[in-house]
Amino acid sequence: MFVLELIYAGLEALKEYIALHVITCLIPAFLLAGAMVTFISKETIIYYLGAAAHKIRSFALATGGSFFVAACSCTVIPVSSGLYYGGAGIGPAFIVLWVAPAANILAIIYTGAILGAEMVIVRIVSALAMAFVVGWVMSFVFRRDEAQRTGGAFSLNPAGGKIISRKDLILILLVVADLLAPNYLVQKGPYLHKVYVWAVGMIIIGIYAFKVKTWEEIQGWMRETWWFVRIILPLLLGGVFIVGIIGKLLPQQWVENWLGGTGIFASFLATVIGQIMYFATMTEAPFIHKMLGLGMGKGPALALLLTGPGMSLPNILAIMKVFGFKRGIVYVMLICFLGTFVGWFTGNFIFS
Repeated sequence: MFVLELIYAGLEALKEYIALHVITCLIPAFLLAGAMVTFISKETIIYYLGAAAHKIRSFALATGGSFFVAACSCTVIPVSSGLYYGGAGIGPAFIVLWVAPAANILAIIYTGAILGAEMVIVRIVSALAMAFVVGWVMSFVFRRDEAQRTGGAFSLNPAGGKIISRKDLILILLVVADLLAPNYLVQKGPYLHKVYVWAVGMIIIGIYAFKVKTWEEIQGWMRETWWFVRIILPLLLGGVFIVGIIGKLLPQQWVENWLGGTGIFASFLATVIGQIMYFATMTEAPFIHKMLGLGMGKGPALALLLTGPGMSLPNILAIMKVFGFKRGIVYVMLICFLGTFVGWFTGNFIFS
C-alpha cells in the first residue's frame, strides 16, 4: 500500500505540473528556443554572448535580460539551450539558466510583498553575485571544450551583417510576450484565466507567422522546436514524478528541526532541498514565509529562496542531457557551494 501511495504522490505531482505549466509555460518556451536558433543571426549571438565576447559585457547582458524572463527552473532550459546552440558561450547560457528562475522581476516583486524589502534586496544582490561566479567558473572550466565547439566562428563580428530582420524580431517578441503575459497579467484567480491569455497570444503568433513567413520557414522553426521538446520534455516529466515521491517521503517536522539557526549545515541542507524539489515561479515565497514562521533561519531561508526556484531534479536531469553530464555536474556542485555559502554568510553577517 505504501508503494501505491508513493506512486500516487508522483502521479499527483505530474498531474499538477502538466495542468499548470505545460500549456502556458513550456509551449511558448520551446517555440522561443526554436525561433532563436532559426531566426536570429548566429554570428550576432556569438559576437555578443559567445566564448570570445567581452566577459563583463556578455555576463551583464545575460544577467540583465534574465531579470525580465519570468520562468521556472524547467521552462528556462529551452531558452538557455536555444542561446547555447545558437552560438552563445557557456557562461552567458548558464547565467540565463540561473538568473531567470532564481531572480526574475515577477518573483522579486512577489518576494518583497510577502517577505519584505530586506529579503528581496539580499536576494537580488546574492543572485547577481552568484550569476557572475557561475559565468566565470563555467567559462574557465570548459574553455577548451568551448574553443572546440565554436571553432573559429566565435571571433566573427556581425557589424556588417544583419542581426535579425524586423519581421523575425516582431515574431520572437510576440512569443516572448506570450511566455510572460499569463504570469504578469493574471497573478490571482483561476488558472484558466492564464490559459485564455496564452491562447490569445498563440492566435496572434499564428496569424502573424503565416502572414510574414513561408511554409518552409515555419516548418524549419517547428523542426528546431521539436528537437528541444523531444530532448527536454520527457526528462522534465520524469523528474517531476520523482520529486512528488520525494515530497511524500520527506517528513516536514524533520525539515523544520534541521533548518533553524545560522549554521553552515542548515544552509547546506536548505540548498540541497532547494536543488531537488520543484518550485514554480513565485511559489517559493509563500513556502519560505511559512517555514520562517516555524523557526527556519533567515540564512537557510535565502538559500532555499534562491535554489528552490533556480534548480530542481527535473531541471538537473534535463541540463545533463542537453548540455552534457560534465557541465551539469559542475553546475550543480557550484550552485550547491554558492547557495550554502550565501545562506551561511547572510545568516551570520547580514540578517543577524
